[in-house]
Amino acid sequence: MVILDGKGTSDQIKLEIRDEVNKMKLKGERVPHLAAVLVGNDGASLTYVGSKVRSCDYVGFKSSLIQFNNDISEKKLLNEIKKLNHNPILDGYIVQLPLPKHINEQKILLAIDPKKDVDGFHPENFGRMALQLNSYIPATPFGIIQLLDRYKVPTSGKHCVVVGRSHIVGKPISILMSQKRPAGNATVTLAHSRTENLVAITRQADIIIMALGIPEYLKADMVKNDVTVIDVGITRVPDKNNSKGYSIKGDVAYDEVSKKASFITPVPGGVGPMTIAMLLKNTLLARQWN
Repeated sequence: MVILDGKGTSDQIKLEIRDEVNKMKLKGERVPHLAAVLVGNDGASLTYVGSKVRSCDYVGFKSSLIQFNNDISEKKLLNEIKKLNHNPILDGYIVQLPLPKHINEQKILLAIDPKKDVDGFHPENFGRMALQLNSYIPATPFGIIQLLDRYKVPTSGKHCVVVGRSHIVGKPISILMSQKRPAGNATVTLAHSRTENLVAITRQADIIIMALGIPEYLKADMVKNDVTVIDVGITRVPDKNNSKGYSIKGDVAYDEVSKKASFITPVPGGVGPMTIAMLLKNTLLARQWN
């Protein structure tokens, strides 16, 4: 059994990006600039954005945190988005989700210039990704593809079952896995919470990508021997034995499933670290393409 080490792989990718940035500096070129828009003071969002800023510093990017009060109007936020779209020294930016309930998230995401949409959420980028044109691939699916590719996990001709149909993970990774690419050429089944006989489907799978959001949903009796398992889930579960009061669990019952797997990602330390690394990769691409 091989553990797909997202932490180690993401560190390697960051080093590769830092090397590219150093080359830019030597040529006197402007380094990539990533901004994060944060509305309110949500603790988890602050932590996540802080991690992104530190990663920017590590690879040599310029970064900006643009923070607004929780009561900012939708109109005012849209005006701020417009300013970012027209900022010539800003290569890419993200709008940290979730947004307050009085703001329409879809309206905000649609207002982002696709050329600066390094999260890869804009419909134009989604469509370009599906057509295998230059685009920003959503960071989590991008990270999964990188893990499979760098570990030389066999995917061609394999049956890949994706469990979860979100626009951020499930749908894009199902498209990517079916495409002609090194980590691709798979036959893909896209399943979800309403899928009937899900166990019968997962037992046939050579590769399972879990993005359902239910802690330890995938059990050992739901998989066959030598399966490859990618766990996208990350849920805080109350744990009295942990000093934090909770433990982080994925969608996979790791201890039992890992005994049958040929390749598997841990939680934490698997897909999670890859997400930020690929956000940086998208920002580098934005600097190079635009």
